[in-house]
Amino acid sequence: MSRKIAITGMGIISSIGNNVEENFISLKSGKHGISDIEMFETRHAGSIKTGEIKWSNEELVRKLQLPEDNNVTRTSLLGMIAAKEAVESAGISDINEYKTGLISSTSVAGMDITERYFYSYENFPEKQKYIDAHDAGNSSLAIADYLGLKGMVSTISTACSSAANAIMMGAKLIKNGVLDRVIVGGTDSLSKFTLNGFNTLMILTDSYNTPFDNDRKGLNLGEAAAFIVLESDEVVKKENKNVLAYLSGYGNANDAHHQTASSENGQGAFLAMQQAFKVSGLTKEDIDYINVHGTATPNNDLSEGIAMIRIFGDSQVPEFSSTKAFTGHTLAAAAGIEAVFSILAMQHSVIFPNLNFKTKMQEFDLTPVTELKEKNINHVLSNSFGFGGNCSTLIFSKS
Repeated sequence: MSRKIAITGMGIISSIGNNVEENFISLKSGKHGISDIEMFETRHAGSIKTGEIKWSNEELVRKLQLPEDNNVTRTSLLGMIAAKEAVESAGISDINEYKTGLISSTSVAGMDITERYFYSYENFPEKQKYIDAHDAGNSSLAIADYLGLKGMVSTISTACSSAANAIMMGAKLIKNGVLDRVIVGGTDSLSKFTLNGFNTLMILTDSYNTPFDNDRKGLNLGEAAAFIVLESDEVVKKENKNVLAYLSGYGNANDAHHQTASSENGQGAFLAMQQAFKVSGLTKEDIDYINVHGTATPNNDLSEGIAMIRIFGDSQVPEFSSTKAFTGHTLAAAAGIEAVFSILAMQHSVIFPNLNFKTKMQEFDLTPVTELKEKNINHVLSNSFGFGGNCSTLIFSKS
């Protein structure tokens, strides 16, 4: 059986665009989506910037043509937008024609609604339905129901590596003959709970995030959803499908170091990249571009840089950039977002810039690509690392 899994569709909504085309235009023109908070109430409005999608829940409901009286969370709404585009992009007219599944990921889940009604729902039974929408699996079921999917539905929540693990799980299900095609990715919305939590950890910047910069202060949170459609060789051949790219490698490891911090030697990241190479059969010389996790936190960028040097060697690290300066860190959706960006990089033969970079880090001699660069790209390595030490790497290939 082929080692590669075909990618036939993709969909995305983020702070830099409401679909794939809009996201690409923003990436190409260097237009970021980091702004002041406008879409939810918080005492941090005006002092903390985020990658916010400027569509209200009501606007999302109308665009999706859902009934006004619903308990659909913002996380679910964003996921519906992106998953619908991915399915349409893949040219799927009958979603249940083959053994089809949905593996979605989230970390925020329905917190945006829970935090609004939690203190009052016990005295107002009619508000119970909003609390029922809190759990992570609810968003996956809502997306599947919206798509009309009757097959397997599963949810992954491994912090910021979640969508990468959803993509990996989908690939394994196809390779083992459990499913013929899988819609995989992630969705997360902004909420007061998330913003306050990250602010308490003191890893938010008071300005714009600066990945891999010596003077980086921390991340900007973002909200987004992105899904890609994975299909088996058999379905691709039978339907004569257009293939956007291939998922050629993947790996997951845990450095078991700390609840939130990555290990000083990047052990989890190193093992995840090593495993992805093993699965793909590629060598380190085959990688043309790395979409780094690059959160702009002091710990992550140092740990990830050390891991890349351990894998590739001091002077052989491929050209790399973090696209989180465009969208903010979208948590469980991040690897889905960056999967779409990796595919766009290959399709259009460009490396997207690492915005806001000024000063090389003192600890090593690594400089990201800071301006849009044309380059023929056959293989992209994409890293995603989460709290709890969960580290995942994906490799996307043109053919």
